[in-house]
Order: sequence, then structure tokens, then C-alpha cells
Amino acid sequence: MDAFGLLPSDNFVIGTGRSADQAALPQAMWYFRDEMIAVPKPGLPLAGFARDLTMTQDLAAWAETNPPGGVPAYPPLVWVGSPLVERDAVLDPGGTKVITAHGELALQLVAKLPLNGSWFDTSSIAFCCGRRLKIRGNQIGDTFIARTFWPQDFRLPPVPASVALAPGPAAIRDWVRAQPQGGARSPFAVDSVWRRPGAPAVQAGQPLIGLMLNGAQGDDDEAHGGHFALMTGQVGSEGVIDDLLVNNFYTLDAESEKGIIAAPVPLDNYLGDLNSGQAWYRPSYMLVATLKDARVPNYLQSAFGRVYNHFFRHQFAYQHARANCAGISVTTLRTLGWRIPERGPESWLKAIPALPLTAFKARSLKKGKAVFDYLTEDRTRLYPAAAFEEIAADLLRLASGQSQRTLSDFERLLADDVQEIMLIRVPQFPSSRAWGDWPVDSSREYAARVPSDPARQQIIPVPPRPFPAELRDPRMPGEPPLRSDYAVLAWALAIVALFVFILRRLLA
Repeated sequence: MDAFGLLPSDNFVIGTGRSADQAALPQAMWYFRDEMIAVPKPGLPLAGFARDLTMTQDLAAWAETNPPGGVPAYPPLVWVGSPLVERDAVLDPGGTKVITAHGELALQLVAKLPLNGSWFDTSSIAFCCGRRLKIRGNQIGDTFIARTFWPQDFRLPPVPASVALAPGPAAIRDWVRAQPQGGARSPFAVDSVWRRPGAPAVQAGQPLIGLMLNGAQGDDDEAHGGHFALMTGQVGSEGVIDDLLVNNFYTLDAESEKGIIAAPVPLDNYLGDLNSGQAWYRPSYMLVATLKDARVPNYLQSAFGRVYNHFFRHQFAYQHARANCAGISVTTLRTLGWRIPERGPESWLKAIPALPLTAFKARSLKKGKAVFDYLTEDRTRLYPAAAFEEIAADLLRLASGQSQRTLSDFERLLADDVQEIMLIRVPQFPSSRAWGDWPVDSSREYAARVPSDPARQQIIPVPPRPFPAELRDPRMPGEPPLRSDYAVLAWALAIVALFVFILRRLLA
């Protein structure tokens, strides 16, 4: 159950975007017109947005007048994927039947997306057998059509193993990379890395916030950087975490080969969906912090509701350097007052010559600009692994009283509320897919992973998803230029100046 009581809940209506209430955001409903979503019932406090402000301007203005502890605002929607949830399901050894609380049913899998290059196989059946499963799907007659598989033993123990960990990014990085292949084949594990003296053991109903870091894929050379998301919710019965709400940001302007659409999504769906679930692609790492009060997770989820409203309306676009999954999440936290330390850009000195050299070599100005923007972006906002390391380390310092800076109001509240901090390792679910690894956090590490010969690189082309012109609001503010736009202008002026200088010398 999440902080808003989503599952089960009397506060949401479940249906497709086509059947949603007319009060729902039309741009959001367009993306989910054929997907199962949960939409807050009319009359509930909803996350708002300002039509004529940028996302950060709107969020900053909202934060000034809405401190933590107020009435939480519901997100515009939650992507649930399937209408039916079965807990304590048991898969038969042949993978053809499933035993549920309603009896034995024939098992059928949801259709594999055409661009999804791997699928559930005999290794997946062996992984799922012998354990209780939470499954999402649909039932037609005596057949259950499964969309999501989640092992119910992947939960928080009452007293996790205690592990000493220094409150620094390097220690977090070492933990992520400690296991072979980033823990892709390692067992599920929970380590308690800090606990407040006298804090209660893990128990149902505890509010929490969390970080999600997904590793590198083994069969996609564009995915070595991994993926990042922030989570909110509360501990479920017997330590279950599958209903935590994961705030997943993904490009809206292309049809993902996984079928992913950016949205708040339950954790079991985020990790275990047969097509879009990250655990079928790579290992994952989570930080979970239990809290003594729900005000921080409610506040964060209310803020993310506003961010999604801007995102669905295309008031800002997903951009791999400036506004990717890590950048959007880190910007949101910093705007609310959590001053996550900056790691800084990788190298302006490399970026300046890299723009024309890459553009000339690849015969693409777009690629040259992209390299410039990557090399000049704060790595905390660029790399999911860097975001995870810096936020996790900063939370450890805040909770343990080791932060050296003067704290903001939000940081003081967060530091006071944290009861326990746990790191969780989620293995990759076995399938026909290649095993993943830990995510890179520099261009040097990325270059070491990717074949130098472009013909050998594994890249999955995806079709575009054009946003309808009629859904654009003319009052939306335009996005500021990229740093590479200024760099192109500077290079153009430099070339013109050089040409004029040479011409004058020739005519002298």
C-alpha cells in the first residue's frame, strides 16, 4: 500500500485513458488511452500546475506556500498495467498453470512486444517456481493472462543484516559494484546501513522514501548508464514493498521497445512487468529509508504530481543530457530544498573540441551537440549511478548528523524523520536475455563497455511518438536553449572571424 492508500483503495478509479473521468488531464489520458491506469476520484485534492510557468518555476512557487505536513495532493494517474492482482500465487513446474486463491487456472503470458528481443523461458519458470508470487494480469474464463511476476519473498525483514558503510559516494559505489556482474545473478539481499538508536524494527505502516537505480543492460549499448527513479510509500504487511510508488521518467517522444510510458507505477510493475519490467533487463539497487511520519513522502509525491502534469503536457521534454530520469528527479529534490551535492561536469576542455570533431566524424551536428551537452552537464543530473551515490551518501550524512552545511527547512525535517536506512539488491530475473551489470558513471567507463566499431554496437531503433498539435497549450513557456546551442553559435562566430582574418591578410 502506498502513502495514498492506492492498493487497495476507494480513492481511485481503474480503467483505461479512454474511460477516465473528463476532469483528468487530457494530455496524460492520450498517452494511456489503451493502458490500464488508476485515476483519483473526483473531489480529491489533485496535484496542480501553472500553465505559464516552467516546471522549476512552478515547483519553486508551490514549495514556498506548501510546506511538508499539509494535505497531500494525488498524482494525475498511476499506471497499474492490469486490472487484476493475485497474491500468493504458485506456478506449476511446467509453467502452464497457476494456483491462486480462486483455484487453479491455466496460465497464459501477455503478448511480447515486437521490439522486445528476449522473453520468459524455462529459466524464468525455474526462478518463479517454489516461491509465492504476486501476479498482475487479466482473467478470461479459466485462464489467467499474466503481465507481471513479482517474488513475494523479496521483502524487508524485521531486522535486516547490519552493514557498516561510510557516508560517502565512493562507499555507495563500492556496495553497488561489490558483486560479480553487479549482482545480476546474486540473491536478493537487504542491508541496514544506518539505524537511529531506539528506532522500531521494520513494521507494517511505516512511511518511507526510496531511491531506485537500475544497472546496465547486457544487450543494449545505449543502456550502460542504467536508470534512476525516486519512490514513496509505506511498508506493507510482513515487510512487502511491491506497492511502493516509483516515479519513473522516460521519454514520451518515442515508442519504447519495452512499452514503457513515463508515470508513477507500483514497484512490482516497474520491476516485474514481462515487457517493461526493469528486473527482466538488468540488476537493480534500492535505498529505502523508513520514517517516523508520512509528511516527507506525501510532500514528495505531491511535488512529483506537479512535475508529471508539466511533463505530460510537454511543458518540458525528456532530454538525455539536461532532463533525463536522473536530471528530472535531482532537479525536483533541489527545488524543494534538498541541496544534493553537485559532482560537476566531466570536462569543458574536452567538450569544446568534441563538438565539431564528433559532428564531422558522425556527419551529424545533433550528435556533436549531444556530446558537448553530456560533457558539460552536472554528473549528478546526468548519470543515474552518480545521482544514486550522491543522494544516498547525503541522506546518510543528514540522518547521522554528519552534514557540514547549514540545513534547509526540508533537510532538517528529513534528517529528523529518518528511522533506518537500508540498501537492497534485486537480481536480474532469468530469461533469454543477456545478463546485465552495474551502471557506468563516466564517459570513460561508457567507452570501455561499448564496441569501438559501430557495426558491432547493439542499438535498438525505436519509432517516434509524435505529440498531437491540438494538445499543445499556446501559453506554455518555451524551453531555454541548450548549452550546445551557445557552443555552436560560438564556433560559428569563431569560424567567421577566422575567415575574415585570413581574407584580410590575403587582400592586404
